[in-house]
Amino acid sequence: MSTVIDLRGRHLMKLADYSPEEITYLIELAAELKAAKREGREEQRLVGKEIALIFEKDSTRTRCAFEVAAYDQGGHVTYLDPQSSQIGHKESAADTARVLSRMFDAIEFRGKAQTTVEELAEYSHVPVYNGLTDEWHPTQMLADFLTMSEHSDGRPLHEVTYCFMGDGRFNMGRSLLVMGAIMGSDVRICAPEDLWPGKEVQDLAREPAEESGARITLTADPAEGLPGADFVHTDVWVSMGEPKDVWTARVNDLKAYQVNAEAMASTGNDRAKFMHCLPAFHDTRTTVGREVAELTGLTDGLEVTDEVFSSAANIAFDQAENRLHTIKGLMVATIGS
Repeated sequence: MSTVIDLRGRHLMKLADYSPEEITYLIELAAELKAAKREGREEQRLVGKEIALIFEKDSTRTRCAFEVAAYDQGGHVTYLDPQSSQIGHKESAADTARVLSRMFDAIEFRGKAQTTVEELAEYSHVPVYNGLTDEWHPTQMLADFLTMSEHSDGRPLHEVTYCFMGDGRFNMGRSLLVMGAIMGSDVRICAPEDLWPGKEVQDLAREPAEESGARITLTADPAEGLPGADFVHTDVWVSMGEPKDVWTARVNDLKAYQVNAEAMASTGNDRAKFMHCLPAFHDTRTTVGREVAELTGLTDGLEVTDEVFSSAANIAFDQAENRLHTIKGLMVATIGS
């Protein structure tokens, strides 16, 4: 692992706030902790530490990753769902931060507004971690880049090429654009132009890209975005709670950006891997999968076909596991002994 970098007490709002060296350190620390766990030589550096987990949005991977990471390292967690916390209802984020930071050593927030997690950080005197907002998904980025480094045949991240297919306006498209810019990767966002990350996000990526040598492409043409890609990323197109007319319009807009066998072949790379932050609507064995199939006629998956999802190219479950190791690395780096 590279030279230890002191990140004690740091918040994680978005990875644009971190340097390439700091991000590399977190990824390498996560890789070391992953190896230590597998080899039975893990040292506990969170003994006596208490972490508050505030979940405005439900989660499987984020919650489990924070809980198991803390337990592995000797720490403890308190889980607060929307019914257990008064944040935003009877108590402001600022007052919540003032209270919880007197009781806990770190606070994680997963919810809608980036302003909420930033307000928590402003009024907390312990580290606050963004577990996901509508704008950014920094813990997922650490996991994604660890996963890509593991599947890049020893090549550094600045030699990696990846393409995100789908709606680029939300946390995954935005985060992959900026993270790749920081790390010097060849980043392609492939979506209809009105579904690209906004100008402010493109501007945020521009300066680090100039410093890192990153190659950034925003295109509406899969024939431009896919060739040469080592990794093809996507995310869900629709969410529960959105009206059905939105589903129909979104599917019509994005049908050409489905990750299917043709898309994977278009990379021209027989070793290209498929990535997804999960959950994925790749079949009709979920409520949303069935409803969307009935509405649109797409029965073999939505953003990704079951053929691709069930293939050897799929490394989404490596990503899911790496949420544990990268979140563990984040906590050890920021509050560990």
